[in-house]
Amino acid sequence: MNLHATPSDQLEFDDPSVANLLFGPRNAHLDLLAGASGAQITSRGASVLVRHENPAVRQRLCNLFVQLYELLRSGESLSQQDIARAYRMLESDPGVQIAQIYRDAVFISTPGRTVTARNVAQKAYLEALRQHEMVFAVGPAGTGKTYLAVAMALSMLAQHRVKRIILTRPAVEAGERLGFLPGDLAEKVNPYLRPLYDALYDMMPQPKVAGMMETGVIEVAPLAFMRGRTLNDAFIILDEAQNTTREQMKMFLTRLGFGSRAVITGDTSQIDLPSQNGDDPQSRSGLVHALRILRGVTGIGFTHFSKEDVVRHPLVGAIVSAYDSTTL
Repeated sequence: MNLHATPSDQLEFDDPSVANLLFGPRNAHLDLLAGASGAQITSRGASVLVRHENPAVRQRLCNLFVQLYELLRSGESLSQQDIARAYRMLESDPGVQIAQIYRDAVFISTPGRTVTARNVAQKAYLEALRQHEMVFAVGPAGTGKTYLAVAMALSMLAQHRVKRIILTRPAVEAGERLGFLPGDLAEKVNPYLRPLYDALYDMMPQPKVAGMMETGVIEVAPLAFMRGRTLNDAFIILDEAQNTTREQMKMFLTRLGFGSRAVITGDTSQIDLPSQNGDDPQSRSGLVHALRILRGVTGIGFTHFSKEDVVRHPLVGAIVSAYDSTTL
């Protein structure tokens, strides 16, 4: 009888305490990677053994272990989500330097608080935000499109590269008309703008945000309030742009003034515009139209995220995948 031994690679680490962090409690990180790669991964002391028929899989895992070990030894902390994202990064780009991505930070003006890129797409997005005066970011919920844009806006404000931040969204009605909602105009549109407030409050104390809004340094307003304005020295973010009409998108894009930057975020699979005159919502979307006609314009950056780039709770990625594979 012939016995076939599965090919294996072994790594030995010089610091057992860092190796234990790498392996996770009760080897939880190793089990996670074994499930993701199909390899058999075991540890003994400060060494890890990787078994798999495919040498490319073994090399990828060994590369991952070496890079994560160096990150942990430098003082970084890594969660199970971080481990899983790092593996997916190497799966899509074997030459990626994980430490460079995790340390690519947007510093904001609150003590001890930084926002960092968590995958290759987010790193590309941050680079686009730094290099271009106008950036389109398109992809599913949970990929960090709006969150990173707000972080970059606060960073540039702290560096005095812009004088104010303007956050805006189209107020698309979902079964309720604004006129029938209680309160004054600000209270009527507030629910539509809540996600923008949430991003701000996650990065700065609420009283400080309130003070900056009182002085006009930060403005959160529905898209209709942008009409007729020229916005100079501002960082302007248009969120949920898939729900703009072509006319609204053109109006917004032509508000850009001297010294300003604009970020347009949206998800073309989540268009809530109502059909009109026989036109389907996809054809009416200002974001879909702009992506088509502005592709060749110099000075505009484009970043596209996929469901693999979701950085919320792991269930969010699974839910996005389930809906993508189902016809409603």
